[in-house]
Amino acid sequence: MAQNDLNKNRVIAVHDISCVGRCSLTVALPILSAAGLETSVIPTAVLSTHTGEFSGYTFRDLTDDIEPICEHWKSLGLGARSIYTGYLGSFRQLEIVEKLIADFKGDDTFVLVDPVMGDAGRLYSRIDEIFVGGMKKLCSMADMIVPNITEAAMLTDSEYIGHGYSKDYIKDLLKKLSLLGPRYSILSGVSFEDGKNGSAAYDRETGEFSFFFSDHVDGFYYGTGDVFASALLGAILNEKSVSESIKIAVDFTIGAIRRTYAAGTDKRYGVHFEGELPSYIKALGKL
Repeated sequence: MAQNDLNKNRVIAVHDISCVGRCSLTVALPILSAAGLETSVIPTAVLSTHTGEFSGYTFRDLTDDIEPICEHWKSLGLGARSIYTGYLGSFRQLEIVEKLIADFKGDDTFVLVDPVMGDAGRLYSRIDEIFVGGMKKLCSMADMIVPNITEAAMLTDSEYIGHGYSKDYIKDLLKKLSLLGPRYSILSGVSFEDGKNGSAAYDRETGEFSFFFSDHVDGFYYGTGDVFASALLGAILNEKSVSESIKIAVDFTIGAIRRTYAAGTDKRYGVHFEGELPSYIKALGKL
């Protein structure tokens, strides 16, 4: 098979590896594989667990490995149908990933940036205001960005409202996000009423807003942003419309949360997305 044919099915995923706790590459790889996509990975760091509610975790920075990996790939003539970025651990990594996108993005490459920086109104550890400024630049290179409300407020210098916000507040965030450059801005974790949770989207070219909701499950579950973004990208790359893709990703994510709630397992370890993969594959028309 020619290299160009391989490139048509390749996703370059730039995320950390949290060895325990379903998030980042440990969810992106199986979900994208279930969508029929080859995933080539660039790990930004290796952690023994993710950083939410765990203490004493190990953290190994892999910044020095990223550029040699990219140079080797360039020598092989590799390209990609999509570039998907998640957790980046430093400002230097932001700059390296900007170059990666410039080097590997072809005319038809779809770039999705998940600007992983914080939640519940707070920055994650190892993330500072300088990093937020750099993330704005990375978002300008994307076709689609998928922040949560905390990250959207940070990226747009807006007030963070965690609960009881209006539809106008969400629309304003989405419009401001679009000014960073991406055509599609997708907000996860949106809820306007008790019992419903989902996503809101804005298409800068058409000016259209869209909202997608499913029944809410009580509790905070780690890794759901990565599950949602990975499922969303998999659907888009299977030629689903953006609206269809968001609905598929919302249903998949909420389904995984329901399974976790029913099992009563420790929420720190992420959601039981594995059991939802057959439904996801079916929604993509692959069963």
